[in-house]
Amino acid sequence: MKGLILALLLSSTNVVFAVEHLKLSTTTSTDNSGLLAVLHPVFEEKYNVKIDVIAVGTGKALKIGANGDVDVVFVHAPAAELEYVEKGDFINRKAVMHNDFVIVGPATDPANISSTQSASKALQNIAAAQADFISRGDDSGTHKKEKQLWQAAKVLATGNWYIQAGQGMGAVLKIADEKQAYALTDRGTQIAYADKMSLKVLFEGDDILFNPYHVMAVNPDKHSHAKYELAKKYIDFVISEQGQAIITNFKKSGQQLFYPDAME
Repeated sequence: MKGLILALLLSSTNVVFAVEHLKLSTTTSTDNSGLLAVLHPVFEEKYNVKIDVIAVGTGKALKIGANGDVDVVFVHAPAAELEYVEKGDFINRKAVMHNDFVIVGPATDPANISSTQSASKALQNIAAAQADFISRGDDSGTHKKEKQLWQAAKVLATGNWYIQAGQGMGAVLKIADEKQAYALTDRGTQIAYADKMSLKVLFEGDDILFNPYHVMAVNPDKHSHAKYELAKKYIDFVISEQGQAIITNFKKSGQQLFYPDAME
C-alpha cells in the first residue's frame, strides 16, 4: 500500500511540474548573436516552458512555420513575412527590435568601399574589383537583403569572386575571415564575432540597411496542433517591458546589439 501511495505521489508530481515545449523557428542572427541565450531562460523559468529553437535562414524559418512544424517564428524579412501573413499562415505579428546591416571586409579594403557614400556604390566597387564576396546564399533575411542591394546597385553578382556559402551568419563570417573577403552581415552578429575575426566594418549607415525583426504565431486555424496560447505568451513576453529591457541591455564589448521596437 505504501508503495502504491508513493507511486501516485510521484506521478502527481510529474504532472504538476511537467515542462511544456514551445517550438520556435528563427534566423541564425538571433541565435549566433547570443540574444536567445539570455532572453529565453527568463521566459522558460517564468512559465515552466522549454523552448526548442530551430535556427535557420529566415526563408526556411518561415516555411517551417507555414508547414506547422513550429508554434512561433522570430525573423527579419518584412516583405516575405507579410506574404505569409496575407495567406493566413501567421497571426499576431509584432515588431520586436531592430539593428542594421553592415558590410565587413579586410582592413586593406581592396575595393575601397570605406570611402563610398552608399551601399550601391560599395557593392559596385566590390564587383568592379572582383574582390571576393561571401554570400549567405540560403534565402535568409540577410540573403534577401543582399539580393535587394545588388539589384539597387544594378549589378549582376556572378563570377569566381562571388561565393555562395549556403551557411548561417556565423559560418559566413568565419569563411569571409579566412578568405579575407567581403560580406554583408547584421550588426548584432558582427559585434558578437568581432573578437574572433580580423574583418572590419567598412561600410555602414545607409538607410537601406535598416534591419527590423518581428515575431508571429503559427495560425491554429491552419494547424490545430500549434500551441497558440503558449506562442501568444512568448510574443507578449518579448514585447513586454521585461522582454524589451533584456533586449536593450544585451551587449557585447559594451556595444548594444539590438534596439527595442515594441510599443506598449
